[in-house]
Amino acid sequence: MNIVEYNRKIVDDSEIIIFEEKDEDWTQSASQKMDDDRIRMLWHSKAPGSGAESSVLAGAIQGVQNLGYNVSEAEKIFFEGLEHFNNISILNKYTSRIFFLLNNAQKNNNDSYWNYKVYNSWEEAKEKILTQISDKKIIDINCKDKDFQNNLREKTKWGWIGQICAGAFGTALEGYSMESVRKKFSHFDSYLKKPSTYNDDITFELALLKAFEKNKGKTTSYDIAEEWISLIPYGWSAEDIALKNLRLGIYPPESGTRSNPYREWIGAQMRGSICGMIAPGNPLRAAEIAWIDGQISHFNNGIFGEVFNAVMTSLAFVDNDIISIIKKSMEFIPNDSLYYSVIKDTYSKCQETNSFEATLDYIDEKYKKYNLVHALPNAAIEVISLYYGDGDFDKTLNIVGLAGLDVDCNGGQVGNIVGILNYKNGLNKKWTEPIGPILKTYVRTIEEISIEELIDLTIKISTNRM
Repeated sequence: MNIVEYNRKIVDDSEIIIFEEKDEDWTQSASQKMDDDRIRMLWHSKAPGSGAESSVLAGAIQGVQNLGYNVSEAEKIFFEGLEHFNNISILNKYTSRIFFLLNNAQKNNNDSYWNYKVYNSWEEAKEKILTQISDKKIIDINCKDKDFQNNLREKTKWGWIGQICAGAFGTALEGYSMESVRKKFSHFDSYLKKPSTYNDDITFELALLKAFEKNKGKTTSYDIAEEWISLIPYGWSAEDIALKNLRLGIYPPESGTRSNPYREWIGAQMRGSICGMIAPGNPLRAAEIAWIDGQISHFNNGIFGEVFNAVMTSLAFVDNDIISIIKKSMEFIPNDSLYYSVIKDTYSKCQETNSFEATLDYIDEKYKKYNLVHALPNAAIEVISLYYGDGDFDKTLNIVGLAGLDVDCNGGQVGNIVGILNYKNGLNKKWTEPIGPILKTYVRTIEEISIEELIDLTIKISTNRM
């Protein structure tokens, strides 16, 4: 049967039934209500874990501005649209117009964004990276030795547990500014509420694991993208746009750039750890995996966020000095990129002062033009928390919490790295016992998975790759 015959068969097999429809069958469907609710949520919503107020649409305008484009017209339309928030008909029109203006925004040649090189492919980035790595031995670390193999499971285990616990801690603070957090709190040493593993950070990492389980070392962006479509019912900001693109058959890298004002936000950066865990001690391969995953939903600096975290995680399996890990990982980011300038500047500031509070104040002021979900200010927070955290889980999380912004994403990534470093002693029971042995998710077919099963799957993939 061909497609013409199939479509004809549907028509021919349809039995005529005369029924009395209601007007609301056409206009009041559940689908329409959901679409209207989604539009309102673009204009105003609250973070599910913390209740922090947000406007994803205002963030879209800021995101495009941060990409070096003129958004004055979209900004004007946004504030006009706010006056019609309760009129869904008008609000739909304003929403569409704003995205049209963002998609067609003109380049602002005076913006500092254009002072840095834009990278469009892994091949281009890799070529630059290989020229700047000071010690080429870092690329050929021996992961076959007995000591590495004996400790692999424990390091993977505590990496996962560190990420899960730290992400759960950060959920309560997600979306609040540094100023707001520090007005209310002076120190953190435990969960602020009963922790939950239910978030979007690990969701996309599970999809990557499934893609690698099926395709092993030949896994491509297309393979991971199709697991997104298969397993993930919804996303937020960049991932939401990417999923919509993928459903329309727009595959990477275009899925990450087309009509996506959030393409340099934190969504790729938040899933770098898994790339490092399946390429332990192989930072260049971890960086490559991060790129092929990142380009599904992100671009340039957004992807470099995932690369940076992937490399730090990979190196944590073979280097127990957190300062050394940060320094080596920076060499895997092209030094003519904007992302590199941020992490290098932050690292230099850490060296200049012995106060994490002062360094947080510095980056809060310097990067205030970025949305709180943008990759860049959150990358700076990661560097500060790792630098001053000294490899101690409690100290690192305290800094992450006091920094505000995307606390769960930042916490999850640095928590993974510090968890790996603490594999011999594990983490304090105050962090692990409230979590329990089960990871709960909204991933189709993986609504629940034991943490032990997650560890086993990760090791299976990582050992098959080495």
